[in-house]
Amino acid sequence: MRRLFYASVATCALALTPVTSQAADPIKIGVVLPYSGQFADGAKQVDEGIKLYMKQHGDTVAGRKIEIIRKDVGGIAPPVAKRLAQELVVRDKVDLLAGWLLTPNAIAGCDVSKEAKKVSVIMNAATSIIVDKSPYCIRSAFTLPMVTTTLGHWAAKNGVKKAYTMVSDYAPGHDAEKGFIEGFKAGGGEIVGSVHMAVANPDFSAYVQRAKDLNPEAIFVFIPGGAQPAAFGKALAERGIDTKKVKVMGTQELTDDSALTNMGDTALGIITGSPYDHNLKSKINQDFVAAYRKEFGANPNFFSAGGYDGMTLIYAGLKLTKGDTDGDKLIAAMKTAKWTSPRGPMMIDPKTRDAVETIYIQRVEKVGGKLVNVEIGKVENVRDPVHEAMMKTKK
Repeated sequence: MRRLFYASVATCALALTPVTSQAADPIKIGVVLPYSGQFADGAKQVDEGIKLYMKQHGDTVAGRKIEIIRKDVGGIAPPVAKRLAQELVVRDKVDLLAGWLLTPNAIAGCDVSKEAKKVSVIMNAATSIIVDKSPYCIRSAFTLPMVTTTLGHWAAKNGVKKAYTMVSDYAPGHDAEKGFIEGFKAGGGEIVGSVHMAVANPDFSAYVQRAKDLNPEAIFVFIPGGAQPAAFGKALAERGIDTKKVKVMGTQELTDDSALTNMGDTALGIITGSPYDHNLKSKINQDFVAAYRKEFGANPNFFSAGGYDGMTLIYAGLKLTKGDTDGDKLIAAMKTAKWTSPRGPMMIDPKTRDAVETIYIQRVEKVGGKLVNVEIGKVENVRDPVHEAMMKTKK
């Protein structure tokens, strides 16, 4: 009887003890990126940023192991992106979503994030409206208007009076163009014409010729990263656009390392706005570049920095919640995040869930026989101007 009594007490004690097994369960992060297709290079670089961060900081946070589950969306495919995100949530039981190279896919993923109340970290997709699609979506990267509005205003204040715009005909291109135009006009510049280009496999020759016929003082360009910048550079050379006479300006995709390698001296003089370049001189960036080169045999770029900072944000949030992945608790914690990135000082704007960071103005020059992006200016503490304008309107 005594043995039965103590066994009964032990059973009751176990029943009343709070369940703590969750603390030992892994935190599953579903990463959706286009690992195949024309945007695969960007996906690879985001993923390398994720891998490097985890190698340097370990795969355990607040006593819980981090498990990455990767899904290949293949390209711009919102229905596929949504299905993959749903599978990750329902079948794989992920605690967070992350990745999101391309805006249409990110928006589809945010729909799932909202429905499932799962935090989704945008590591690259840069259209302003993305974070508005779900209260659980947060961006560790940047928005295109942050870059292009800054670049447009800088250009007008540094002697450029008239410009022609050429952008890919989808949401990021429209965002980039609108930002540049607003910044350029605010600085006193004038837009003399514009063209929207096909997103997939465009023939840049005809578009470049149209710009050349207008003989503009400057051309602003936005095209997706990957193979397109090199093709655009080829069209510039074939159509005789001299970057010494016509200022060609754009976003960081235009003068990524791979683009510079393929463009050669055609790229000399191209001016870009960018949140990151591996040539930045800070100690933390030099250490990041050295570690990245050792691990992957190449220089990091803004894609890599986006993946790296995305994991920084995830780890910071999980430390604050002590490993609790509840959507409301985790997003509240992430809104308070501040850190020093290879990009420079960063924080999350708690009102918009967008990053606040430095935008660098760079020009392609030849240094030591190599084409590099040389910093010629910067603007610190840049916030997304689209959301800034919306908040002013509400007031």
